Amino acid sequence: MPPSRLVSEDEALINPRREPGEATVAARAILTFVWPDYLLLCRLAGAEAPPRPIWGCAIREGSFQGRPLTIAAPTLGAPYAAMVLEKLIVLGARLILALGWCGSLQPEVGLCTLVLPTAAVPGDGTSRHYAPEGAELLPDPVLLGRLRGRLHASGLQWHEGPVLTTDAFFRETVSLVRGAQARGILGVEMELAALLAVGQFRRVPVAALMVVADELGHLRWRPVQDLAAFGRAREQAAGLVLAAAALGDADA
Repeated sequence: MPPSRLVSEDEALINPRREPGEATVAARAILTFVWPDYLLLCRLAGAEAPPRPIWGCAIREGSFQGRPLTIAAPTLGAPYAAMVLEKLIVLGARLILALGWCGSLQPEVGLCTLVLPTAAVPGDGTSRHYAPEGAELLPDPVLLGRLRGRLHASGLQWHEGPVLTTDAFFRETVSLVRGAQARGILGVEMELAALLAVGQFRRVPVAALMVVADELGHLRWRPVQDLAAFGRAREQAAGLVLAAAALGDADA
């Protein structure tokens, strides 16, 4: 069971802020969690200027289909991802998409397929500080619809459904997988519940798309072996996220 939530109406003692002279970011921002996806997104978005850091996270400005956007990575793990997201919001981000990897928990969700999360089940320690007890952590419906529309048009193999956010990569146990399977949870990852909780708390739309990097659904670990296929899936997912970010207004 996830820990009880600690969200409070009390005023925080430390708040995100824009420092004097600190540059803003684009209204459209994409978070990713590993360095290879950051480099991929930067290439596709033409983000070539030297990056600037936010707590060690690299920030670059690019564009896609004529829309300015900011790319940030690596933001591995819920606490770090939440901190970076808070800072991006205070610097001007008004639409957040995330590109990530997940482990599949259902046998039919295979390696190198794409997962569109329709909810995040919190098993992390960060989201409970932002979301009240029992709150559903859901992606923004407009951003979710944009991603779904691009997926339908892509002809790629993809699944949609809830994912589980965990802090403990090495504690993905048999009982955890079986419990998640019984609840229809498609995958496990390490950031989304926190990102959705921060987005709801700050009233900024957030959604995500994920690539299946390993399988747990048969109660044994099977990491991806076909790196060429995985690279193609990552590039396809990156293109879909960029295209979704470029649609409509930046306030979603």
